[in-house]
Amino acid sequence: MKIRSILILLIISAGFQLKSDEIVLPTIGDTLSGIVSTQQEYRMGQSWLKAFRSQVREFNDPLIKSYLENLLYNLATYSELDNPKLEIILIPNNTINAFAVPGGIIGVHTGLFEYAETEDQFASVMAHELAHLSQRHFARRIENNKDNSIAGLAGLLAGLVLASTLGGDAAMAAMTAGQAFAAENRLRYSRANEKEADRIGLKTMKKANRDPRASTQMFEIMLKKLRQYGDRPPEFLLTHPVTEKRLADAKSRTINEPRKFYESSLTYHFIRARVKALTSNNLKDLKVEFTNDITKGYNTELAAQYGLALILSKKNEHEEARRVMNELLTSQPDQILLTYSDIELDINATLMSRAFKKIDNALSRNPDNTALLSLRADAFWKNKEFQKSAGDYRKLVSQNPSVPHYWYQLAEVEGLAGNIRDVHTARAEYFILIGSYEKAEDHLAIARRLSSGDFKKNATIAQRINELKSMQADAEKI
Repeated sequence: MKIRSILILLIISAGFQLKSDEIVLPTIGDTLSGIVSTQQEYRMGQSWLKAFRSQVREFNDPLIKSYLENLLYNLATYSELDNPKLEIILIPNNTINAFAVPGGIIGVHTGLFEYAETEDQFASVMAHELAHLSQRHFARRIENNKDNSIAGLAGLLAGLVLASTLGGDAAMAAMTAGQAFAAENRLRYSRANEKEADRIGLKTMKKANRDPRASTQMFEIMLKKLRQYGDRPPEFLLTHPVTEKRLADAKSRTINEPRKFYESSLTYHFIRARVKALTSNNLKDLKVEFTNDITKGYNTELAAQYGLALILSKKNEHEEARRVMNELLTSQPDQILLTYSDIELDINATLMSRAFKKIDNALSRNPDNTALLSLRADAFWKNKEFQKSAGDYRKLVSQNPSVPHYWYQLAEVEGLAGNIRDVHTARAEYFILIGSYEKAEDHLAIARRLSSGDFKKNATIAQRINELKSMQADAEKI
């Protein structure tokens, strides 16, 4: 594979160091310091993202992803980002973690939902990550080190791949002593960045009319989690070093803030329950937890009912799941999240005719809703209506061209529908998004041969092959 960032990851994993004369950083307008520009930062981030996606499985629930995007873009409007073009990756991992990568990429572990008890606590972490991006901390580290951009990005890739696939403590154990030392040096510089991100993130929270004390609450949750370790992990190996001093700093910044009521988000509680229901390996215990939570207050009660309905549906207890969901819909008829999940229950119970009627009604009221369109595509697939499913997935990739999951699903359903040429063009786009350029080129070559009698399609594929070669050349320059 010719992706530079993947090769670097392999080099680092083998314990080698890059030489400074191997690093090329072209300057492209609007530079922070003459060393790296916003355009170069974006290109580096996209290369990083392809490398990351080639090794780490994403969590592809469209409802949760849609919620995250809405929350993040809302916060971004109050942040100091000049160009809030963001890309979100959601990782199925039960550890508390979120991270920002140059180029507008923000990653979130599903475990963050478990530990952030309110939307404002969760938002405080997102505001912090947005601050890393708006203050261009990665570019400033390049300025500080002069020759460490590629190695730094590769180290970031290596660390986050380990953390995302193994979890925090296992990732630490997997790193060599040399890698640990390199990580420590990077974090020594980044602690100043962390302090600045805390301060700027707090400003974003205030502008967004969110509880500024939520960040302090989140730090307390993180510290409590860290204290559960028998041997406390070295702070320099934690993605976000959390100390009592950092907690004290957060408290001092909000000590004079007026006390006021901040309404709790019911939607966040629903999403939090959904994450638990979809990621839990112990549905029996989670069912007990949700059953107990039904008596603990309004938002908690409704969210617990919602989570219980999802679990009952997963366990094929369809009649009981329907009873619980109907109670929720009676009290919350306008919650599109519940509308979506109500249809899910029908699909799981193979009540397809009823499901399609509900989907069509929901889409007539929300025609641009990506989650609903994705749900209908999956319903068509389950109902063996492959051409209709392929049609919906074509709409999804048109609206969301940078989401690998939709291209992967489109390729699969095109195959089931017998559209062989389109299988290869969709697979090519999927492989481009995860940086497997050689595989993408192979699939485009096959698609072009299958289009020999279609001049227009053949020309389109030929143009895409040329674009692919340019992508490869660009990736090798970074």
